[in-house]
Amino acid sequence: MPALTLLRDLLQGVPGRLERLSKETVESRPTPSTWSPKEELGHLLDSAANNHQRIVRAQLEDSPAMPGYEQNRWVAVHAYQRRNWKELIELWQALNRQLLAAAEAVPDSAWSRTLTVAGSEPLTLQFVFEDYVAHMLHHLQHIGIEVDDITSNAA
Repeated sequence: MPALTLLRDLLQGVPGRLERLSKETVESRPTPSTWSPKEELGHLLDSAANNHQRIVRAQLEDSPAMPGYEQNRWVAVHAYQRRNWKELIELWQALNRQLLAAAEAVPDSAWSRTLTVAGSEPLTLQFVFEDYVAHMLHHLQHIGIEVDDITSNAA
């Protein structure tokens, strides 16, 4: 599946690029009501934690009903703005390695299994995983990470 390859490639190529961002860049908020790159990467940590649960439970349970999460409140609870940037990068990599391991364990026949998220219509496991990777790409690009040369191999 292309999304699996893409996630593997991102895990290899993104951490070094994140580490090269300046402290000023990662801590600045474009407006008082928007996230800094630190907080946006923190949001990706929260997304990884929630989507990992979805990927595992969809393999083990019949049509699990998964909760959503209040992303702004999760970012606030974790205080990502005050956290160490290198630690956040390492955590991003570790959580996504864990999520990748769960996704790699999905048998081909199970990608069509369904789950709901926050009362949604049934979603296939494949959709949830592909949407997760697309969501990650969006946020990484917003943070300022050029991913086109990383993602061209996975297309």
